[in-house]
Amino acid sequence: MATDDFFRARLDGMVDPRHPLVVLASRMPWPQIEAALAPALAHKDRKGRTVEGADMFGPTLSVAGAGVSAAGRPRLPIRLMVSLLYLKHAFNESDESLVQRWSENVVWQLFSGLEYYSTKLPCDPAQISRFRKILGEAGVEQLLKTTIETAVAIKAVNKAEFERVIVDTTVQEKAIAHPTDSRLLDVARRLVVRHAQRAGIALKMTYEREGKTLRRRAGGYAHAKQFKRLKTVVKRQRTILGVLIREVTRKMEQMTTLAADIKTKLMTWLERAERIRTQKTKDKNKLYAMHAPEAECIGKGKARKPYEFGVKASIAVTHRKGLVVGARTFPGNPYDGHTMAAQIEQTSTLLENIGVKPTTAVVDMGYRGVDEDVPAVQVIHRGKAKRLTAQQKTWLRRRQAVEPTIGHLKADHRMDRCWLKGTEGDALHAVLCAAGFNIRWLMRAIAEQAAKAAKAFVFVLFRLWSWLQMALGGRYATIRQAISPEDQFERRHGTPALGRCQRMVGAAG
Repeated sequence: MATDDFFRARLDGMVDPRHPLVVLASRMPWPQIEAALAPALAHKDRKGRTVEGADMFGPTLSVAGAGVSAAGRPRLPIRLMVSLLYLKHAFNESDESLVQRWSENVVWQLFSGLEYYSTKLPCDPAQISRFRKILGEAGVEQLLKTTIETAVAIKAVNKAEFERVIVDTTVQEKAIAHPTDSRLLDVARRLVVRHAQRAGIALKMTYEREGKTLRRRAGGYAHAKQFKRLKTVVKRQRTILGVLIREVTRKMEQMTTLAADIKTKLMTWLERAERIRTQKTKDKNKLYAMHAPEAECIGKGKARKPYEFGVKASIAVTHRKGLVVGARTFPGNPYDGHTMAAQIEQTSTLLENIGVKPTTAVVDMGYRGVDEDVPAVQVIHRGKAKRLTAQQKTWLRRRQAVEPTIGHLKADHRMDRCWLKGTEGDALHAVLCAAGFNIRWLMRAIAEQAAKAAKAFVFVLFRLWSWLQMALGGRYATIRQAISPEDQFERRHGTPALGRCQRMVGAAG
């Protein structure tokens, strides 16, 4: 019987079976991943809505839309969507470039579970964002957990190595522009005008032309370091923003037909604009972006970048092999030591199926005084140098191994800039970056195992050949006797006497 797939090319015949990603595709526990994520993707039971009707017996009430509906387009395979998240962060791709490159890469398609090559896009880029949001933090932690369990399954890391981890914090920057006062005031003015017009509020003036002029003048004065003139421009921007906020608030209260949801959304933007208008230069809780109020100003002591705007992220890696076993964000810019207990808790959760818990944490001086917060974990840092044993001092010398891991997370796995919305987006992004790092780590481990296996195979062949030479004796013994020890040495090491040795072997044959 003819099928549509008869003339299509199978992917397993188009790829190199020794490719690390191809090998990893067969080692990943895809059935367990699908079983763990299926409840989050199941169709939900809806309560329905009450509908009034009338029949021959008078007015009636009925419930419409209740139960589990099977309407709509079927969901895409879970393995396909999970593999897209893995590949996105493993190879530093955006949602748009990911689906485009996937349609051209046969290895990626095989990793995603396809049998035949397809030139179509796997999905719309927006579906990746929706899938990520449905999974939530627990779902993406399951993806990170799977990479750790796979590393143990392929024997790339021993279980005992998970007992000792290195913990450090970094800043996961938000996708916002540098928050100068002039720019924040101008952005707040434009957003207030835009949302007021969408709500149907007619404004006497929008100050569009003057706003552009003030923004240009502020940039010029700041560049020339003419701070008195800059202060005058910023003061005028605050005045304009205050006029608009009061006018929109007054007219919004007078409108009785304005929908509740539109009114709530407009009030949110007005509150943020008022917060920007009234905040001072050295306020503690400043607003650094209208669209990302969760962004914090964090200073990590870097000479090249004194301040970073985003959220604090904690990273935990194994002490020896550098496999990421924990990634978590902490809104509010807490002290590094106060994040230790939560980070150890997450790491213990990710390692629960392996049957190991971290018992030693190697950290920097930012984690001083947290021993009581994690009584089951021994905290080692430089401040305890006089009380440490020789072995613990050796462990401490490897604390810096977490720094290149953080660098790779930012440069190669998209942690340098978070484009996802809200604090939930920050948490999802950090965990997915760690999962992408572990995918590349697993690929390197598989390549190293293949190289070791090839070396072992060559060594076995060499020993077998040596054994055959000894077993055959006779002819080879006569040849060895005909060649002097000096010629044998020169032949073994490739010296000019090699030609003479080869001619003697030929004559003896």
